[in-house]
Amino acid sequence: MVLSPMEQRAATAHDNGVSEGLDFRLFGEPQSPSQLWMWDGLQRVLERHGHTHRPGENSNVQLIVNFTDLEHPQKFWRRAQSTFVVTLVETDDEPADIFRAGYPILVRALSNLGIYVVRKPDGIDAHFLTMEQGHYVLTWRTDEDPTAFFDELYERLAPLATSQLVINNVYHRDLPEALWSGDEITQQLIWAGEQLADLRLLPAPWPIHEYLNERDLRHVKLLYGIGGLSYGNLSARKDADTFWMSASGVDKSALQQIGRDILLVTGYLPGENAMELQVPPEVEPRRVSVDAIEHWMIYQEHPQVGAIIHVHAWMDGIESTHINFPCGTRELALAVSDLIRKADDPSRAVVGLKNHGLTITGHSLVDIFERMRGRIIPQVPMT
Repeated sequence: MVLSPMEQRAATAHDNGVSEGLDFRLFGEPQSPSQLWMWDGLQRVLERHGHTHRPGENSNVQLIVNFTDLEHPQKFWRRAQSTFVVTLVETDDEPADIFRAGYPILVRALSNLGIYVVRKPDGIDAHFLTMEQGHYVLTWRTDEDPTAFFDELYERLAPLATSQLVINNVYHRDLPEALWSGDEITQQLIWAGEQLADLRLLPAPWPIHEYLNERDLRHVKLLYGIGGLSYGNLSARKDADTFWMSASGVDKSALQQIGRDILLVTGYLPGENAMELQVPPEVEPRRVSVDAIEHWMIYQEHPQVGAIIHVHAWMDGIESTHINFPCGTRELALAVSDLIRKADDPSRAVVGLKNHGLTITGHSLVDIFERMRGRIIPQVPMT
């Protein structure tokens, strides 16, 4: 697949942290003088970049910054997948494990991104927490000009808020009967999932059900297209135009049923922001992994790629995307595809996803695992 000039410009713009027309709303009430400082600073920097504050509006607002209380985080009930919600809380007491303290708040507040602010005697540390288990920190000290801090905050937020999710699925219940039990390629996917478990590259899913009631859980699944928080995914090419891929939210070490655990991806519908799938007529299908758009772009452009693995791990000496776009966005897919294209051998590339993990291409799943062994670093560096 060759990117159109518009797609190339969009990829370049986003990779440089540039975003266009953004309506935003600062939601809730500042809980303290330091939250009021954050509120005012965010409003100023967003408006300085040409974006419009729309207090009181929920519809057609792309960015919500939810200022709330650490102990009782309020939810923002978005009405569209395209709304990007950031929840900001603060404390004077830095927890021993910021991620374990902050991640439940991120989930309970139904947010895409959490900012967990720790107040210090000489400034603040703003910890960013993502749904994909990313964590990085921006600091500001009282002897520094706050303008640079808010500029960096803006550069982190704006590209994420304008990214476009491609997580909807269109199912065609006409998978040929000969494939209802899979084929030799799906057997390879089953084997590969077991290998990821053996390499300890399948982090235990976060117990999202412990943080959300049934209504909130349904809302999160609808918005993000997930069956649960289970990380990593696998795919393997079937033919020139289709590929098998693991479903969202399933245990990758125990892939079994076609249409539920493994799905056949047959196309991409840009107008609907959706992936097309063929499934057996009698199976209630799961959604395919949210990274299907990324895999689709790679397979379309590089016929020699036979398999792709995405893991939340790292390797030394690799090229990485510049912005930690959310999973399932067209912008992340474009950024990864651009790095794959620039690799010495796109059919056997390893690229990093900033604060997130790796995408690895290969001629086959066996080929990928042979190259991974001995090089994988389980902890993703956060910057």
